[in-house]
Amino acid sequence: MDVLNLIGGRWVEGAGEEFTDTNPARPSEVVARGRFASVPEVERAVAAAGRAAPGWAATPHHARAAVLTAAADLVAGHAGEWGAELAREEGKTLPEAVAEVQGAARIMRYYAGEADRESGEIFASPRPGENVLVVRKPIGVAGLITPFNFPIAIPAWKIAPALTYGNAVVWKPSSLVPLLAYRLAWALTSAGLPDGVLNLVYGEADAGSAVVGHPGVDAVSFTGSTAVGRAVIARCGELGKPVQTEMGGKNASIVLADADLDHAAEQVCLGAFRSTGQKCTATSRLIVADQVADDLLERVADRAARLVVGDPLDSGVEMGPLVSAAARERVTAGVARAVGEGAKPLAGGAPLERDGWFTPPTLLDLPGTGVDFWRTELFGPVVGAVRAGSAEEALGLANLSDHGLSAAIFTRDLGAALRAVDGLEVGVLHVNSESAGTFPHVPFGGARQSGFGPKEQGRAARDFYTRTVTVYLGAPA
Repeated sequence: MDVLNLIGGRWVEGAGEEFTDTNPARPSEVVARGRFASVPEVERAVAAAGRAAPGWAATPHHARAAVLTAAADLVAGHAGEWGAELAREEGKTLPEAVAEVQGAARIMRYYAGEADRESGEIFASPRPGENVLVVRKPIGVAGLITPFNFPIAIPAWKIAPALTYGNAVVWKPSSLVPLLAYRLAWALTSAGLPDGVLNLVYGEADAGSAVVGHPGVDAVSFTGSTAVGRAVIARCGELGKPVQTEMGGKNASIVLADADLDHAAEQVCLGAFRSTGQKCTATSRLIVADQVADDLLERVADRAARLVVGDPLDSGVEMGPLVSAAARERVTAGVARAVGEGAKPLAGGAPLERDGWFTPPTLLDLPGTGVDFWRTELFGPVVGAVRAGSAEEALGLANLSDHGLSAAIFTRDLGAALRAVDGLEVGVLHVNSESAGTFPHVPFGGARQSGFGPKEQGRAARDFYTRTVTVYLGAPA
């Protein structure tokens, strides 16, 4: 299928290089083709958003919400078809892909509901005959840069709040997943979004830089690697514009001695191997109490070895391929490096000899936390385990990271869970469930080098996509 850029309400072929979107399970199969937008086309998209922003901001919130609701209906109505396309271009299994499309519809419905929630605050004034109002206004034009691993959900949780609060958008998705981006933009425009309010530009680093650096872009929201995210933060700092980033993770799951080991093993495997480990919240470090380490690792290794790896469209497949050849090379090299540093593979470890970018679910017994694997995010289905002598040591080991996105702890001890809440330096904590996963009505984001700026999702998104005006409202004399 041919995909097009959307600039100022018109679907246009880009003036940049041609790109091809292939199926990671069958790399010879083309899913979509298109052309990147040139830098001048990105600039035209920003200009179109700037022209459309005032009219969209002046549109009553309930009318903006109606567009989001109609778009959500379109997305949900195509969940089966678009889910299959998502599985073909990104590699996650069909049930996961369909659930992601349905999740994008739920996100849009949640933000449509903002029209019925309070939109400001009122405070008492110490002066007679006066009240103090705090009202919210849109920021203007939001530049959004999204990754490959959730090709419709992550864009939805950026675009939907941007639109519901009255902003116009210039969106650059990952070039690895252009088809689902095209589908989401089509749904929004078909739902009645005015021309220029949403602009979709395909591109690589030059297009992203053009979005971030353009003076007509009032704020930037980025999801991707820590290295690129820090560059985006620095550039926005130079330009004095608000920035929100969700970056990498090196997420730990802690299994204490009193945990339900069957449940913990299943949840660790879900967190580590679902979506082929290509989640910023995936479990990649496992910290196990000494007393139960051998037992727990045996369970995890057994489940990993039995995991069905194959074409994500096939029934019964539990894990698909990585998104690209480069991703498989990075993961394979990372595992080899860990083994060279003394890690022992308990499951997986060796590359899979088959067509497509497949890699096995891998469990590594690490010699300690000094290995590179403990610090470096591989973004694949690999988890490395160490042992801890106490709950306090386990918490300390979990905090041995530059990242701080997500963590999980498995225990029956409420006190231990509460100490984890206080002691773990993360933005998301799961107690007795996998480290991955989030809901649209609660804040999402990390600490340390995993996140910067206001959180995403829930009402926390208002803090990024709106600015406040404090109004001292007094009666005339």
